[in-house]
Amino acid sequence: MKTAPALANRVQVQNVLCATDFSQSAAAALAFAAQIARSFRAKLFVVHAKAPENYALLTAETWPNAALALEEYVVETRRNLYNQFPSVDCEVLVAEGGGSEVVDSIAREKKADLIVVGTNGRGGVGRFILGSTAEEILRRATCPVLTIGPHSPTASPRETKFAKIVYATNFSDSSPAAATYAVALAQEYQAHLTLLHVIEHPKSGELVHPHELEQAAHDQLRVLVGSDAELWCEPKSIVLQGSPAQKILETAERECADLIVLGVRETRGFVRATHLPTVAHQVIATANCPVLTVRA
Repeated sequence: MKTAPALANRVQVQNVLCATDFSQSAAAALAFAAQIARSFRAKLFVVHAKAPENYALLTAETWPNAALALEEYVVETRRNLYNQFPSVDCEVLVAEGGGSEVVDSIAREKKADLIVVGTNGRGGVGRFILGSTAEEILRRATCPVLTIGPHSPTASPRETKFAKIVYATNFSDSSPAAATYAVALAQEYQAHLTLLHVIEHPKSGELVHPHELEQAAHDQLRVLVGSDAELWCEPKSIVLQGSPAQKILETAERECADLIVLGVRETRGFVRATHLPTVAHQVIATANCPVLTVRA
């Protein structure tokens, strides 16, 4: 691995936000968030959305118990972060409201550069620990989102080391932004970078031969990461044919990837994320490593 020079378009990560419900999966995501904040010398905001109290269902005994339990979770989270990551400037915030609304509001207020969320597999399709809330966070966020999927390690390593990164792209509008993050993270962690494009099965009667499509894709991949990346990380480009999600997952497994980077398109209008089995959702639900999604 060659020593990386400073890149002109180096990604700046100054504020990291981690959504939590204080579960085990959320704790794993928090460890990743804290380690990334330490690597980039960023401030860490840990955010918990508290459901509005239904006072009609609360008794005089249960209300203080619920409030006390939440306060204990907050205190324990602060203590664990201080003990494990004493150099990280962190703040634990609790706000009342819907999960995605709270996270979106605080992310905008604190100018978050990265949101980290954990997931837990349920029913074989990778349901998020916060239910549909976390999927809405992923779709609504204007900054990149790092998702610790249901098949990622339940406990993150003591040191986050993205030694092997797979950047998969379909050359959409989000591709340049995602490529910038892939290259910047590869530089930060001195990682091996694999560039991947998947050509969905060509339609019969197309005039362009498969090998011509593949060569054009290889050329476009190199243009996306730029010549600077060639100087230090020697990225490997791979072009395959088939189902995008399947080929991304197969490549990540074959390359022993520690991180997958994907560009995602902007969501317009109100759409329930659970009804859209997108490539990103399929990859997040199945990948054995964290997935970073970046919007244009």
